[in-house]
Amino acid sequence: MEPGPHILVVDDDREIRDLLARFLARHGLRVTTARDGTEMMRLLDERRIDLVVLDLMLPGEDGLVLTRRLREARSAIPIVMLTAMGEETDRIVGLEMGADDYVAKPFNPRELLARIKAVLRRVQGGGDEGDVAPQGVRLRFDGWVLDLATRDLLSPDGVMIGLSAGEFGLLQVFVEHPRRVLSRDQLLDFARGRAAAPFDRSIDIQVSRLRRRLGDDAKDPQLIKTVRGGGYLFTAQVDRA
Repeated sequence: MEPGPHILVVDDDREIRDLLARFLARHGLRVTTARDGTEMMRLLDERRIDLVVLDLMLPGEDGLVLTRRLREARSAIPIVMLTAMGEETDRIVGLEMGADDYVAKPFNPRELLARIKAVLRRVQGGGDEGDVAPQGVRLRFDGWVLDLATRDLLSPDGVMIGLSAGEFGLLQVFVEHPRRVLSRDQLLDFARGRAAAPFDRSIDIQVSRLRRRLGDDAKDPQLIKTVRGGGYLFTAQVDRA
């Protein structure tokens, strides 16, 4: 039997670290824990980690700073951020920095497990949506090329663009459903594996991030258009590269 995905839990609260380590291990995941950013970075250098559960409030460098450091280093490792209940601004900033999802404290460990599995499915190209392109296909749109197997995005100028798991998952949804209005609920359903909370507007932050990656003018977007009262429309024609 192959070992399960390796999760790194970063939290300065030892009780939370131990609780999550036991709970996630019971559900087939390998777990390593860290108490701060320094220990987290060392472990990421030493071991293959499939996903990081990262507390926002840490001694020294906080979760936002650590997320930015990883993304600036072009690391696409998935990040699920733990934030304080009611701190919507922190959740929005975390998503803008490059976190793939978030869970508000206090949380039910089962909710966190569902979010972890949803992000891992995106990374591994799994899911049960049905209406998707086969893995290994390279798709071309508006001069860009997206490789669904390697998760590489090549710009029209030939520059490789690093995508986080959340950015890749959302772009994959768009290229697999071009020229079709997708509601926020549909995007959440497709991109986050039905693990989203009701009325979750984080998809708007993810769209904003993806527009920046694609050079789509936020004030007058042409590639990913906002449909008032409807959701979003990916306007490009998509062909196999």
